[in-house]
Amino acid sequence: MTDVHVAPHVEGPAFTRDYLNLADGSLGAEVTWVTDEFFAPRARMLDPESARFYPDKYDDHGKWMDGWETRRRRDTGHDWCILRLAMPGVLHGVDFDTSFFTGNFAPAASLEACWSPDGDPDNDADWQEILPAVSLSGNDHRFEALDASGPWTHLRLHIWPDGGMARLRVYGQPFCDWDNRDLDERLDLVALENGGDQVAWSDAHYGEPRKLLRPGRGINMGDGWETRRRREPGNEWCILRLGHPGVVDEIEIDTAHFKGNFPARFSIQAAYVEKGTKQSIVTQSMFWETLIEEQPLTADAIHNFTELADLGPITHIRLNSIPDGGISRIRLRGKPVK
Repeated sequence: MTDVHVAPHVEGPAFTRDYLNLADGSLGAEVTWVTDEFFAPRARMLDPESARFYPDKYDDHGKWMDGWETRRRRDTGHDWCILRLAMPGVLHGVDFDTSFFTGNFAPAASLEACWSPDGDPDNDADWQEILPAVSLSGNDHRFEALDASGPWTHLRLHIWPDGGMARLRVYGQPFCDWDNRDLDERLDLVALENGGDQVAWSDAHYGEPRKLLRPGRGINMGDGWETRRRREPGNEWCILRLGHPGVVDEIEIDTAHFKGNFPARFSIQAAYVEKGTKQSIVTQSMFWETLIEEQPLTADAIHNFTELADLGPITHIRLNSIPDGGISRIRLRGKPVK
């Protein structure tokens, strides 16, 4: 069997933990156009998993590399690609990851962005520079904060002049244009694409709560919120923020792939929070009203609940996992309110 090396986890700036990677291919991000991808195809650059390196692996074009890699230029130009973000967003930071690219990494990179919600733009679109060229090193991470401009739907990544990029991760807040949404539409108020997000949690040893809000069903046990095994009294919890204040009339809890480690029970508290810090919200959440009392859960199944307390509009929920375990997805269906 061919040896494989996996890029180690690198602790990045706060924006890598506070925001969502909007260049995640598993969420639907896609490179729609490239100048060249001779050595390694565009899609690998958006893989959410850490880059891998196989010392003895080659293909018809040469050394197999886990990322996007262009051929060696013999002119004065440079390479670039156009990327459609997984969802429109306000951007806060970027990670240029050149893991395992040593003698073939791109020496520099820059970013432009545009707003094109009605279709993929071409190179003549109204591109705005959001990050001037920065120097890159081989087998490294270059983290750069962005000025929270936007929202944007697409990026244009320039590499100067050519070479490889293992991963491009672009962190931001999903943007939902509520001014142009039908407020009579019933939808999942906590979904990522509707602006939902995680706030705080007691434990996330095997997976962060934000995974609960992803589209579709979980693909495996790693695609959900899972805590360690609790060895003391109490229970685990996470606080989630809705994308827009709304009235919830149905809750769905999906334990897909969690068979020997799903929570025995769950309950949900909720509130309308006008202001506060993360810590104040955590403190207040202990006293929020109950949206749904404790309910049993089963393995690898979708559970639907419609008998909920009438709390009126809410902005946040506290999901209690009793006593611990893993949940794949949560849906809070209802209508937004003004």
